[in-house]
Amino acid sequence: MATMKELKETTTVRQRVEEALAKAHASQPQLNAVVTFVDVEEQLAGLNEIADGPFYGMPIALKDNVCTQGIRTTASSKILDNYIPVYNAHIVDKLKAAGAIVIAKASMDELAMGGTNLTAATGPVYNPYDHSRMAGGSSGGSAALVAAGVVPFAIGSDTGDSVRKPASFCGVLGMKPTYGRISRYGIIPYSSSLDHVGYFTRSALDAAEALKVLAGRDDRDMTSSYQPVPDYAAALSSDVAGRKVAIFKNVIDALGNPQVKAMFEKTVEALKARGAVVEEVSLREDLLKAILPAYYLIANCEATANHSNLDGIRFGVQQPGDSMEEIMIQSRTKGFGSLIRKRFVIGSYGLFVENQEKLFRQAQRVRRLIVENVAEVMKDYDILIAPASSDVAPKLDDHSRDELSDGYLIAENHMVIGNFTGYPSCTVPMGMLNGLPVGLNMTAKAWDEQSLFDFAAAMEEITGMKDATAEVME
Repeated sequence: MATMKELKETTTVRQRVEEALAKAHASQPQLNAVVTFVDVEEQLAGLNEIADGPFYGMPIALKDNVCTQGIRTTASSKILDNYIPVYNAHIVDKLKAAGAIVIAKASMDELAMGGTNLTAATGPVYNPYDHSRMAGGSSGGSAALVAAGVVPFAIGSDTGDSVRKPASFCGVLGMKPTYGRISRYGIIPYSSSLDHVGYFTRSALDAAEALKVLAGRDDRDMTSSYQPVPDYAAALSSDVAGRKVAIFKNVIDALGNPQVKAMFEKTVEALKARGAVVEEVSLREDLLKAILPAYYLIANCEATANHSNLDGIRFGVQQPGDSMEEIMIQSRTKGFGSLIRKRFVIGSYGLFVENQEKLFRQAQRVRRLIVENVAEVMKDYDILIAPASSDVAPKLDDHSRDELSDGYLIAENHMVIGNFTGYPSCTVPMGMLNGLPVGLNMTAKAWDEQSLFDFAAAMEEITGMKDATAEVME
């Protein structure tokens, strides 16, 4: 799959859009990555005349929690099966103004809750490298479409690691910018204090070009920032000599797969050979073990409040009942999957008046301690690095992992730090293990996305993965 620049240089707009649609339809039986295919003719007819931008005539996919005017947006949930928004999300307007052509709404874990993309109402999304394995979640459909060469760019959302973990499992670049860098207006929410708009690309250059288009203040989202938006692509450099890199030692010590550890050590040596200054750092172990419970409380409490309007009356598919209360109960019972119902139970319990102080507020205090610890550790470094996952993409039916073990808690949940802090974070391909990709996660300080793009460009040269993954599904 070529980069956006290469596609523009080698194909006409109609050629690349029609080829993307053909690939999307052809790969659907294997990947199950698309919820809704979008009619492109009206978009092509209304394409603006500014042909020099990176997105001009470029086929893209949107995660199905991104509102699209007149196009069904389900968040992969049965309860929203009939929802057709009357407006576009802010990022949709920005992408279309830049000439992008939306060809598909991509599958996701239901309401963006989950890390497997096995809970979508339309069924699991399958990994492009091995259809017996998961693509990761919750943005697995978007990641799979980019990895399979269907589109060069796709939008996702990231509340815990929902862009960066699928990027690792699918061998693409997954970017989560600083909290507030991209407006979330028109994104069906999960957890308001943790949600970030993110995206997938096949190259550091495409990622840098994309953020210039997507970023900026939006008065309809009061959390969006007035922070100036640099020209990341113009400043892009793979020269990392003298840049300071912190190795996340807690995560390295927790890795269960020695091959992943060896691959990471090889990456570190390659960065050193390029002149980067690499040192080990550690965060407080007790705080790292507290990440998952704090995340579950904060995220599920906020999700419960955010989705209280999905009751079959205000929003959602309505189930019959003899009273308003019974309609709501039946609509929510039949409209949500079992995972969502469990999370709403956790959220409701945490929001009981008698529990708010001892559970929800306590989780917020733990989050603050984690944020302060990360800020102190990272103050002298450009980026913090660790493997994005302790292994390759798991099998669809893999239940063998002890998800409450200390090693798993740290090795598989450390990227939540990027959501707790709001710091920019991205995953890039680090290498291949038994024919499956493994990702490297990088986190920088607030508003320093440029460092991530620069190190991503260096990693492309170190691994050659930008070219190596181009033949997936082709």
